[in-house]
Amino acid sequence: MSTPRLRLWLERDRRGAGYHLRDAATGDRVEWEDPRIRVVAVAGVSFRPEAVADSTFDPGARVVLLPEPDNEHDPNAVGIWNEPRTLQAGYVPREVAAELDGSEQAVSLWRAGEGLRVLIAPADAWIGRPRR
Repeated sequence: MSTPRLRLWLERDRRGAGYHLRDAATGDRVEWEDPRIRVVAVAGVSFRPEAVADSTFDPGARVVLLPEPDNEHDPNAVGIWNEPRTLQAGYVPREVAAELDGSEQAVSLWRAGEGLRVLIAPADAWIGRPRR
């Protein structure tokens, strides 16, 4: 028997600053520690504050994970870009990037101070539009 496809709804938190996750099939809240997903603080955002502040990184926006196998500092580096690939926010943290297979998808979840948090989910997961 196959494992059911992961289906997530983004739900705006009460303060309007970010999102929570719910299982679209059951309505149950999905905790950030769920092993099917990863929530990471984007590394290197201090070098790109203008990019991170851009509306293309607003909570709920899809972001692109771009592997950089030719990166001279880390061949496992994975850049985090806005969906049109015009601005880079930073990188997936080194310890997480080494575990990704390049097929994952990501969504901006919230800004924390000058930082940015993103949700990384399997490629076949379905992430629904934010529920307000």
